[in-house]
Amino acid sequence: MTAHITAPDSVRDREIQAEQDHLDRVYDRLEEKIHEAEFLMSDAAKRGQVGTPGALAERDAQVFRAGVHLNRLNSEFEDFLFGRIDLLPGKDGVRGPDGAYTSVEPADDAVETGGGDGGGDGDAAGGEQRARIAETLHIGRLGVLDADYAPLVIDWRAPAAAPFYRATPVAPGRVVRRRVIRSRGRRVLGVEDDLLRPELSVTLDGAALPVVGDGALMAALGRARTHAMRDIVSSIQAEQDTVIRAPAASVTEVEGGPGTGKTAVALHRAAYLLYQDRRRYAGGILVVSPTPLLVAYTEGVLPSLGEEGQVAIRAVGSLVDGVDDGAVTLYDEPAVARVKGSARMTGVLRRAARGALSLGDVPQRLRVVAFGARVELDARELRRVRQAVLGGTAPVNLLRARARRFLLDALWQKSGARPRYDDPELAAEARAAFDEDISTEDDFTGFLDAWWPELTPRGVLAALADERRLAGFARRVLTPAEVRGVARSLARDGLTVHDVALLDELQVLLGAPAKPARPRELDPLETLTGLEELTTYAERTAPAPRRRDTERQEYAHVIVDEAQDLTPMQWRMVGRRGRHATWTVVGDPAQSSWPDPEEAAAARTEALGTRPRRRFTLTVNYRNPAEIADVASRVLALAMPGTRPPEAVRSTGAEPAFRTAGADPYDTVRAEVGRLLADVDGTVGVVVPMGRRDEARGRLAGLGERVVVLGSLEAKGLEYDATVVLSPAEMADESPAGLRVLYVALTRATQRLTVVATPADLPDAAGVPDLLRP
Repeated sequence: MTAHITAPDSVRDREIQAEQDHLDRVYDRLEEKIHEAEFLMSDAAKRGQVGTPGALAERDAQVFRAGVHLNRLNSEFEDFLFGRIDLLPGKDGVRGPDGAYTSVEPADDAVETGGGDGGGDGDAAGGEQRARIAETLHIGRLGVLDADYAPLVIDWRAPAAAPFYRATPVAPGRVVRRRVIRSRGRRVLGVEDDLLRPELSVTLDGAALPVVGDGALMAALGRARTHAMRDIVSSIQAEQDTVIRAPAASVTEVEGGPGTGKTAVALHRAAYLLYQDRRRYAGGILVVSPTPLLVAYTEGVLPSLGEEGQVAIRAVGSLVDGVDDGAVTLYDEPAVARVKGSARMTGVLRRAARGALSLGDVPQRLRVVAFGARVELDARELRRVRQAVLGGTAPVNLLRARARRFLLDALWQKSGARPRYDDPELAAEARAAFDEDISTEDDFTGFLDAWWPELTPRGVLAALADERRLAGFARRVLTPAEVRGVARSLARDGLTVHDVALLDELQVLLGAPAKPARPRELDPLETLTGLEELTTYAERTAPAPRRRDTERQEYAHVIVDEAQDLTPMQWRMVGRRGRHATWTVVGDPAQSSWPDPEEAAAARTEALGTRPRRRFTLTVNYRNPAEIADVASRVLALAMPGTRPPEAVRSTGAEPAFRTAGADPYDTVRAEVGRLLADVDGTVGVVVPMGRRDEARGRLAGLGERVVVLGSLEAKGLEYDATVVLSPAEMADESPAGLRVLYVALTRATQRLTVVATPADLPDAAGVPDLLRP
């Protein structure tokens, strides 16, 4: 396919503007529809003044229909448009009720084959294949027709929108280009194209079809001069299509090295499953990414499907209610992270959840008045009661009712009232009166609140910042050095990524206290007639109550991206959200930053349970050119001896650059970033060791919007047109998994790579670090 890839930014800007122009038309039409609905509401309200039963019935029917339409328009008004498909001519010219042609397969003459010299410059027959776009459909939250009833937007649930989800590179149907449109409110932020027929030379409105993003790369591969390159393109399409269409039941596991498209394949699979079996997955799909940066990327790949709560994309550090996605960007030192992520923490937290009841100013004596006499429980008796209550396995906060009952039992026994009643019925009546009298006393309720307080996960976790206290809970589980490291990390301000999984574990151990149900107040008319009016005009025109914003706790399908990085504690957290789900798990052991793969594998097995598993491997790297892939493979050989890297399918001729840092390494990095900004039209990522992250962001500020500075652990899953990697040796030495983290850093670039060596890298005369020499 002919694609404008020489100036990607200009093409991208033009395409974003084109989608913005279309979106403006859509919003203008939506506002017209809203005004129409509001007029109907107002007109219907006036009909109530007529007063006849028929007029009132007609009024309510009209108000109801108009109100439903208006509510739908208003609720879907934001982030309205998310997709587009460009289609070849179809086999027939029949239009459906949404204004789109119904044909799924292309017409027999949709593709033309021109003459060729047979010298390998075209297809297998030696001729160029040409086609034109006959129809373009925009996909959104609901259907919108213009004043002439032509489709501006196709409802994502409509049959005409099915190819947006169902088309694959192996079975594209009429689809040539699938575009994801990322917007916020009324502004188009970006577009990303998926090219399903890269072998065609396609025109749109008489000009070559523009392609943005990975689609441009596929177009370039499709135009390759040799049959071998075409075969590679076909293999990329075939192996990805197999994963996308894999049966939904059980667990689909996908492995693949850098640049093999694991994330994109998993997200396309989610969209495919949703459309294939919407009823089954109405329980929601959860996409778990390792970092907020990767969440921002995946949100652009998998658009919202118009159903609130149906697709949730979360960083692993934001799966717990009340934890803001953007706030959890702190990372523990590797030694502390290894302890917090270990399954050993479950035992520590279990003791802490129960032991936290004894922390602080806990009353040691309970005194009440019963039968005219004072009844008292001392510290030893209270301790015995607490031990009996905690003998159960229920969450601590849910044991409060049990604690209340056991306290009343102990007070009844201590009062000596029981032997006074020989008649069981009299004894039961006396006991009931005793419980009612005691439990309403201020002394008793105040004591219970102080003796069995409601515990919160954050409160318990904060209590573990006391080293002596943590040592008591971690006895025979953690070493003194590990206790010291964890306590000090918890004493600092702010949660780290690993703390979130601890909070989730504590939430399970503590539980939310049961709240008494509030009795429903009946309408007097309902008590007389047994009927309840479902809606009234006032109710339909009143503002809707604000929905409580809480995180769903279980999903119908769970996608775990970069699964190799999840710690055992994080696997426990994610596993709770997919107890009854089907799963798609993608990752690459060679990129794992977790130092104990066997412990993580055990936690992963526990989370996935006994579900059958289907395994797939993606083998083609179409992100990195061969020159960059070769350098990265040297680190892979050290990190995972015997592991075969994915095959790079292209070569740019631009070898990676090596520089030796001067007295100030950030001056060298600045100079290299400036050079790369001139060489590439897109983004430049600067990847630094985690220990340098904050310092680097301060020293490298002001380089422009195209430059992103990030720590090595944040680079997972991301890609940039060019990358600068600072001090490979420091990255490799930061943790036991440092070589694998370095491998990730070296494989982020699609065009250019520069490595800046510090003295720790032991660079040679050419600036090549010791770790990266052939």
